[in-house]
Amino acid sequence: MIRASVRFYAELNDFLPAGRRLRALEYESYVPPSVKDMIEGLGVPHTEVDLVLVNGHSVDFTYRVGDGDRVSVYPVFEAIDIGPVAKLRPRPLREPRFVLDAHLGKLASYLRLLGFDAVWSAGFDDADLARISSEDQRILLSRDRGLLKRSLVTHGCYVRQTEPRSQLIELLRRLDLASLAKPFTRCLKCNSELKEAAKETVADRLPPRTRELYDRFWSCAGCGRLYWAGSHHGRMRQFVASVLDRLR
Repeated sequence: MIRASVRFYAELNDFLPAGRRLRALEYESYVPPSVKDMIEGLGVPHTEVDLVLVNGHSVDFTYRVGDGDRVSVYPVFEAIDIGPVAKLRPRPLREPRFVLDAHLGKLASYLRLLGFDAVWSAGFDDADLARISSEDQRILLSRDRGLLKRSLVTHGCYVRQTEPRSQLIELLRRLDLASLAKPFTRCLKCNSELKEAAKETVADRLPPRTRELYDRFWSCAGCGRLYWAGSHHGRMRQFVASVLDRLR
């Protein structure tokens, strides 16, 4: 019988039952489990973990837990450079490119508004999401713990909040993304980048009143949708400012 002691730190305790949080847990198994299997067996998706120490030494997810091991499990570090201490992923999770599950469409729009590359479709199933995350090296955002436990997913983040604006603030704060925001540089519809377009090249596509009032326009490189700083732009600027102010 393998008996090990496991301690989860900081927000990883959110995945544990209330009575098992913030304390060492006893883990038993008849065969030596990988540390990844042990962590997920206790309810924590491996994508939430950035550092595992066994008896004080860093290990990767393939480490086989032995009898008497003391395992410490830490969440993703964004403000602290842990450098060579642990190599749990083939690439860092800090690259701000995302794929979102079908329930996070509004969050995807907000991320695009702030200039982040956010792939989303209501038609994606779990297999699609895992594949896209793996092949494109995108951080998978989901409220489905089971999806984040898929072995194919190496970059993922469990979204705790339920309201879209709160989800956006949670994500920006947790992954320290506020300084990387580039508002109004990406299409809200298809996620492609926007390019400034000369008025004379798009004039025939503009409503008469818009053509009369505005001189600067941006075109989506993907779907061709046009953008300009109308009244809607003012409301969106206020939204962006209110979100980023919360992070200062």
